[in-house]
Amino acid sequence: MDTTELLLKEITEANGVSGYEDEVRRIMARELKGSVSVLKYDKMGSIMGLQPGTAANPRVMVVGHMDEIGFMVKEITDDGYIRFLPLGGWWGHVALGQRMRIITSNGPVLGVVGSRPPHILEQAQREKVLEIKDMFIDVGVVQKFDVKKKLGIKQGDPIIPDSQFTILGNKKLYMAKAFDNRVACAIVVEVSRRLKKIKHPNTFLASASVQEEVGLRGAQTLGWLGEPDICLVVDTGIALDVPPESTKKAERLGGGPAILLYDAGMIPNQKLRDLVMDTAKKAKIPFHVTTMERGATDGGRIHISRVGVPSIVIGPPVRYIHSHNAILHRDDYDNTIKLLVELIKRLDAKTVKSFTQG
Repeated sequence: MDTTELLLKEITEANGVSGYEDEVRRIMARELKGSVSVLKYDKMGSIMGLQPGTAANPRVMVVGHMDEIGFMVKEITDDGYIRFLPLGGWWGHVALGQRMRIITSNGPVLGVVGSRPPHILEQAQREKVLEIKDMFIDVGVVQKFDVKKKLGIKQGDPIIPDSQFTILGNKKLYMAKAFDNRVACAIVVEVSRRLKKIKHPNTFLASASVQEEVGLRGAQTLGWLGEPDICLVVDTGIALDVPPESTKKAERLGGGPAILLYDAGMIPNQKLRDLVMDTAKKAKIPFHVTTMERGATDGGRIHISRVGVPSIVIGPPVRYIHSHNAILHRDDYDNTIKLLVELIKRLDAKTVKSFTQG
């Protein structure tokens, strides 16, 4: 593996569901230290590294969220089965039958999401999508084995999909959990490293938020901590090059970063949007534009913090987000970094001022 693959492996395999991002934050702090002058934290757990350029202003924030979707232990039945509640958006079909890690004070405990077998269900029940509330996790339950005492499982423990970073047969394609949105965290790190070596007419804020998947919570406090003049949100696009859609769809792996024209939480600043696309064209970076009618990103909170922050969402398309195994194309990762660096080099005070005045 090269250094990028090693970073993606470590950061995606880290345990970090919403509200439990400590492990990911430690990785971010370690990786950012060499390229920023100071690290700051808000009181929610988000992290931000300051990297001075040739001018103190504008303050340019690039942010990805550290949390992944997962679950929390809600109840332990008398028999020792684990009832759980979702942290983030889950579809019942995706969770059923998957291996899970319950992170306890004694270490991780493996289990599997179970339910009543289809053989004993009525036909109407078979055709229904099973809801999370009707599922449970079996950690090896047998009579007279107390999972609380023997395994240290307690209510409130986080639950994470048991998935490993894998390089697929096509060596440019990677499969892992938590690409939404650890891929953005890795991109923030790499952008910071590249900007350290070149001149940029601003102060760069290398940022990573908490609890995005449960309501963009860390973004709200991070916006106040960083006081950005502009925000570039990095989040995963949704690749549509799977059946029954055409593989010629623009939103495909290898098609370049997605530039979001609309989501349920934010309409991007139009002048900033135009600059992003113009920058990509001039630098000959492939890209595509897209919309997301349901769901939002950290931009939903940051762009309305204080008196407002011109913002936009940019990120690599990914297949199967909000599942245990998503797929990313290395070229899209590299091109997202390249686009962000080229864009930040253009964000001087005059340009940023023009987004909201004149």
